[in-house]
Amino acid sequence: MIKVQQIEPTRSNLRRFTQFQIDLYDGNPYYVPPLIMDDINTLMPSKNPAFDFCEAAYFMAFDEAGKPVGRIAAIINHQVNEKNGEKAARFGFIDFIDNREVSRALLDTAEKWAREKGMDSIVGPLGFTDLDHEGMLIDGFEELSTMATIYNHPYYVDHIEALGYTRANVWLEYVMDVPEQIPDKYNRIAEIVKKKFGLRVLKFTSRKKIKEEYGHALFELINEAYDELYGYSTLTPRQIDYYVDQYISLLNLDLVTLVVDKEDKLVGVGISMQSMSRALQKSKGRLWPTGWYHLLKGLKGKNDRVDLLLVAVKPEFQSKGVNALLFQDLIPQYNKCGFKWAESNPEMADNTKVQSQWDYFTRRQHRSRAAYSKKLS
Repeated sequence: MIKVQQIEPTRSNLRRFTQFQIDLYDGNPYYVPPLIMDDINTLMPSKNPAFDFCEAAYFMAFDEAGKPVGRIAAIINHQVNEKNGEKAARFGFIDFIDNREVSRALLDTAEKWAREKGMDSIVGPLGFTDLDHEGMLIDGFEELSTMATIYNHPYYVDHIEALGYTRANVWLEYVMDVPEQIPDKYNRIAEIVKKKFGLRVLKFTSRKKIKEEYGHALFELINEAYDELYGYSTLTPRQIDYYVDQYISLLNLDLVTLVVDKEDKLVGVGISMQSMSRALQKSKGRLWPTGWYHLLKGLKGKNDRVDLLLVAVKPEFQSKGVNALLFQDLIPQYNKCGFKWAESNPEMADNTKVQSQWDYFTRRQHRSRAAYSKKLS
């Protein structure tokens, strides 16, 4: 018999909650673990500023011997609900063994919690905000995952669809060959855009300076650019402070390109990062005793793959060639670093504007993922 227990969000409980996933995928060559401490901080109300407008409950499933066999987080983002006029709960951080009793027990528990909170639907996998992992992998199970995406076994899809969930949104992912030269059309478009709109590329060599001058503006641009995307949760000033401190210090500034107008106002941003997939696999999600070495080597060592973490353009400049300006700067940096392939990470399947930016690259659509929803009676 399967028993589901709610766990309190203490550090030790959340460590066990996170470790379950890492143990479940032990030895899987495509799975990339999170850093345990990062997931703990995301799940802990005292650490994550998203709890200013979210609430959550965490559950683990155990078999008769007391062995953990599944986990799930039930989440309500009140900000998104208010914005969309919905009463929707989310489920995320879901993992389970290949046992229908386990998956049913976990999702039944999350649904019950959502009903008790007055919600009339549930959707997932989603996190608290769009900067958390989202979307269940539905295709591309034999492709190496990235640090920004969820990996799951193929059987997850069968389990969730058998429980009456239907697809609410689909994301596509591409892997591109990094060209040895900037595509001619990109060069031509970039030069036209510079002259027509008075735009220029801005680079930094100081993390402190980019934080001070453009840290907040960068995330405010993300809010503008992503506002209409599926389930987007607007980042608050406190969240922006949190992410500025968390992320900018890790970036290779050669792989960060800002585009500004004549008044130095931010118009576009492209943020890439050398792939940390292999380093995270070797670390097994831990910094100690040797995980730090693998992560440092991943940050500083040779790598043939780059993750395109974020491309954002101010709405009034979208479809006007700003992306060409970003990649006119980034492609030479990719070649300098020895990158041969670039990962797009998830893009909404119906967002043709975003996908068109890869038209001048040799590309392969190698993964897709979906969010699933269900009405709660």
